[in-house]
Amino acid sequence: MRSFDLSPLHRATVGFDQIAEMLDRVMANDGHQSGYPPYNIEKTADDAYRISIAVAGFAESDLSVEVKENSLVVSARKAGEEDGRSYLHRGIATRAFERRFQLADHIRVVGASHLDGMLHIDLKREVPEALKPRRIEITSGERPALAGSVN
Repeated sequence: MRSFDLSPLHRATVGFDQIAEMLDRVMANDGHQSGYPPYNIEKTADDAYRISIAVAGFAESDLSVEVKENSLVVSARKAGEEDGRSYLHRGIATRAFERRFQLADHIRVVGASHLDGMLHIDLKREVPEALKPRRIEITSGERPALAGSVN
């Protein structure tokens, strides 16, 4: 069992308790998630990402991409196996799967495409104006009035 002491993080930060919860989830699922299907995560621009998943043998109608509570859930279920085929070797797996990706705040799924046996999911970070850095003007003289204060 691996565990980390995150108390130094809590002493120096405020509001990052979600990181500790996410680390706990990742460590709990570390050995349980299979490597199927293989995937890549790439950074395509400063605020853009792409997840590419190898889904050979699956049609678009077999695939599902959903966003639930900051999680991207990609799943596939083959509609029906063709009966009567006799394989000497079957190396292309078409078994059902569900793959989850934890999304950071303000990450939005822009679109998904299925091309040449690959499922591509494009994501973009869209930080609201209220959260972007802004410069505060410094004035001299009187103290600025605080909202709700009585003079």
